[in-house]
Amino acid sequence: MRHGMANKKLNRTSEHRKALLKNMLNSLIKYEQIKTTLPKAKFLKPQADKIITLGKKDSLHNTKILISQLQDIKSANKVKKTLSKRYEKRAGGYTRIIKAGFRYGDNAPMAIIEFVDRDIQAKKLDKKKKDPAKEVEKKEDKKSATA
Repeated sequence: MRHGMANKKLNRTSEHRKALLKNMLNSLIKYEQIKTTLPKAKFLKPQADKIITLGKKDSLHNTKILISQLQDIKSANKVKKTLSKRYEKRAGGYTRIIKAGFRYGDNAPMAIIEFVDRDIQAKKLDKKKKDPAKEVEKKEDKKSATA
């Protein structure tokens, strides 16, 4: 019987589950939208909401808890400064899960988990912008190498 068993195991060991949750939380905070499988999204949603609630309560203790759970100071700062201000009037329900069909290889149900009033520009955070000066240098290097 599964009396008192709170969360899904996701077919992983407890250490792997904790690492998976931490990495997914950091990615969700950084990009404000991630695509994952439906069971993982359902596992992540309550934890993400708890993290935002912790960030809304401004105290040193809550900041230390945030840093210990996320293991990333940048993510903790974003929760404290940006996300807590954005959701200060909202009582809960900071994330949403949108079903996104099935994965091609194994037919796993996919979902998109995102913050409700997300910043659309956060998704493009790590994409490098092309620098026209570097493009010209690369072309010149190729020409000189072939000559």
